[in-house]
Amino acid sequence: MYADLTIVGLFVFIYSAIAGGVERTPLTGPIVFTAFGLALGPVGLGWLHLGIDREGLRTLAELTLALVLFTDAANANLSVLGKSWRIPERLLGMGLPLTILLGFAVGVLLFPELGWFEIAILATMLAPTDAALGKAVVTNASVPPDVREGLNVESGLNDGICVPILLALLALATGVEQYRLGFSLGYFAEAIGIGVAVGVAVTLTAIGLLRLSTRHGWITETWRQLPVVALALSCFALAQLLGGSGFIAAFAGGLLFGALAKQEKHALLLAAEGTGDTLALMTWVVFGAGVVGQTVGYFSWSVLLYAMLSLTLIRMLPVYLSLRGLPLRANAKLFIGWFGPRGLASIVFGIMVFSADLPGGDTLSVALVCTILLSILLHGLTANPLVALLARASRRDGEIR
Repeated sequence: MYADLTIVGLFVFIYSAIAGGVERTPLTGPIVFTAFGLALGPVGLGWLHLGIDREGLRTLAELTLALVLFTDAANANLSVLGKSWRIPERLLGMGLPLTILLGFAVGVLLFPELGWFEIAILATMLAPTDAALGKAVVTNASVPPDVREGLNVESGLNDGICVPILLALLALATGVEQYRLGFSLGYFAEAIGIGVAVGVAVTLTAIGLLRLSTRHGWITETWRQLPVVALALSCFALAQLLGGSGFIAAFAGGLLFGALAKQEKHALLLAAEGTGDTLALMTWVVFGAGVVGQTVGYFSWSVLLYAMLSLTLIRMLPVYLSLRGLPLRANAKLFIGWFGPRGLASIVFGIMVFSADLPGGDTLSVALVCTILLSILLHGLTANPLVALLARASRRDGEIR
């Protein structure tokens, strides 16, 4: 334990000291973190032995995602979102179901050994985008505001929407009682409704308490670092406890917090964003050391092809079609389609599916890990160059007008 703590502690310190320089290179944090875990893990130098099981990784990924969703939503520009709400509406209402359907169709061709329900489960696991991996894009001021906010809202809500779908498919594939609740439209609406209600109620109460403490000078600089972290995790955990979507609760709570806590927002969010980045670092180190290393030897041509198609055709074609008729240029639609990274939500879904012990579970796990790994690399390496291209094109359009 102490050897692992020494290695990880030194790595966190060194990366924290050079993070600004790394961000100016083609490398991103998740690339560095995953590569570090893989290089020092059991299949690499063997120096790092992180004793974390599947449920531990799931918990770490869930808490990281909840915190990132809350802070990203709190930083959203609601005035821009009010004008461009049709982008996330189309992405979620049309693009998401089309992505699952196309992923299923491609899976039927590439994985004839899997059952249809298993293929549908794979398509659903890989449909939601990752707010943490997409942070480099949605926080970059060079990206047009409508594109940025559209991607932010999409990544904030699509994982919560996919949970009931995944439970329904697991119920059909396994017949196990614990998954049957997911097989109803009522449960789908309930999960989303409870998530929104919890996020709004908890955040309203918290903001009232924060205003009271600020007015009386009760909150000190030391404790100012913790309220948003605690609030985000409380929204997530309470919604999960009540049978709702914790991810939607975190995102809804973050939107409300950003709208109501305007003056105190920046100072309160700063520590929460740092905590989210640290949790993300730990998640990707564990992913590299304990998951990628054990899986990479099982990659096959069909798995690699499906992973590439999942990041390109399966995502980009539905997005392009769903955005037809909106005042977006083709390059902006392609940009939105490309920046659909897969990561934390897919890890959580993958652990749920692995625990169900499906006959084709090994193939599903390998395809999932391969897609996430390629997403970390490809979306990370292309983020800065493609943002620069889109920004130049937007400036040219503005000059022409």
